[in-house]
Amino acid sequence: MTGHASSAARGRFITIEGPEGAGKTTQAARLEAYLSDRGVPVLRTREPGGTALGERIRDLLLDPGPSRIDPLADAFLFNAARHQLVAEVIEPALVAGTTVICARFADSTRAYQGYGGGLPLEDLERLETVATDGLSPDLTILLDVPVEIGLARKAPDDRTRFETGFDLDFHRRVRNGFLAMAVAEPGRFVVLDATAPADAVAARVERSVARLLREVRPSGEPNRPVARIQR
Repeated sequence: MTGHASSAARGRFITIEGPEGAGKTTQAARLEAYLSDRGVPVLRTREPGGTALGERIRDLLLDPGPSRIDPLADAFLFNAARHQLVAEVIEPALVAGTTVICARFADSTRAYQGYGGGLPLEDLERLETVATDGLSPDLTILLDVPVEIGLARKAPDDRTRFETGFDLDFHRRVRNGFLAMAVAEPGRFVVLDATAPADAVAARVERSVARLLREVRPSGEPNRPVARIQR
């Protein structure tokens, strides 16, 4: 993809990241409703998935069956789904002026296959650049939760390969990887304590997005500056 529209015309790209059980899907849906209620054109999608090809890859990647996928093969598959999602869904929506909310994006590959699986981060970053044509989120909400709490939230029949096939040390490396990325890019990340009640987390997400969009403010709250790191 080439010829990105000017920043004034483009929509905003917001990603929601975090370890297992952090509440990404819930908060993405609540944010979509919040923006839609305020007249902001919005589209919600997810990774892996969001396209016909992406959903087929998702089935392969998340299947909790006994087969093991090498971390590098994981990274290629996630980025294949990601490229299709960017080309088919995300970039056209942004060009049209729509705000896009994506539950997981490239930071998840760095966290899981890089920090968790041990692949060199520089290799993953090069692969990411090709897959996304350099697209980076305007805002990343990192929902942080201790791994024991997050994993305990997942119902047995809702667990993917990443919950059933990886030990606690892997998930701790993933969580620490997300936090390391947030420290490295404080202008893009907002870290929220996802152990708080869902309503409280949603209010903090709204404040962060209100700051990004400026014309949107949370109900009943002044449009005041907020810290980039909120706990």
